[in-house]
Amino acid sequence: MLIWLLSMLATVACTTSPIVQAPESARVIPLNYLPTLSGGYFEQKSKETGRVYHIYVHLPDGYAKASLPTRYPVIYLLDGDSLFPLLAAEQLFLNIDDQLPEAIIVGIAYGSFDPAINKRDVDFTGPAPGVKPEISGAPAFQRYLKTELIPVIERRFRTDPDRRILFGQSRGGTFVLYSAFTDPDLFWGRIASNPAFKPDGDRFFGDAPTAIRHDLCLVVTSGTRDGPQSREAALEWFHHWEGVTGGPWTIKTVSIEGGTHSADAANSYRAGMLWLFGRAAVSP
Repeated sequence: MLIWLLSMLATVACTTSPIVQAPESARVIPLNYLPTLSGGYFEQKSKETGRVYHIYVHLPDGYAKASLPTRYPVIYLLDGDSLFPLLAAEQLFLNIDDQLPEAIIVGIAYGSFDPAINKRDVDFTGPAPGVKPEISGAPAFQRYLKTELIPVIERRFRTDPDRRILFGQSRGGTFVLYSAFTDPDLFWGRIASNPAFKPDGDRFFGDAPTAIRHDLCLVVTSGTRDGPQSREAALEWFHHWEGVTGGPWTIKTVSIEGGTHSADAANSYRAGMLWLFGRAAVSP
């Protein structure tokens, strides 16, 4: 019996294909095999924050064949670790169903959900009373976007700098608001999905900043099934800015019916993009 078993193991060993490892010099980016996510990838070490960011870029399907003068809106996604795979694909369907223009999608990722690496809580938090300076990283992160990431994207790809859009969810939505109030001209359009209004939210109820551009847009969405405190804070902000016309942006507030805190990020994205580009939803 033992001899038979050893014989069988030897036969399996001889007929099973060996596991071949790719050479270390080979650079494989599996996302290239997913057309809705393919485009580009690079790492960027920020001088402003001291962190390494993983930058994923989705290019429109016809990007390579488009005539050279063709430039595209560019959407910067915070929390790219989770939102880039979701919303880069969503953009394709918005183009098909809602006739929204093709766009370049840039996902800003940390490469991990481990809090030791993923510092979204620092990067997306602005200075405020009671907030420790070491976790008030929003000013540095915004400088990173403005002076490091955006120049690289606009140098490498055919973007339309007049139609930059920033999207953020939850604490990322808080940073979208922070950016709107501290450097309004940096992005033409902003979409804040279920933003957190604490601990640095008081500035979002203060005076609107001044801006050079007069066509800026700000969309803030809130799910009706978001946590009670978050929903209440969002409705308070909606009421505060309702009818205000003196700010640098045109504001659109949206309640996502039945929407929860995180799972409806795509619905917030769609609502914001439809409004930004002035398109009516097309029924299937």
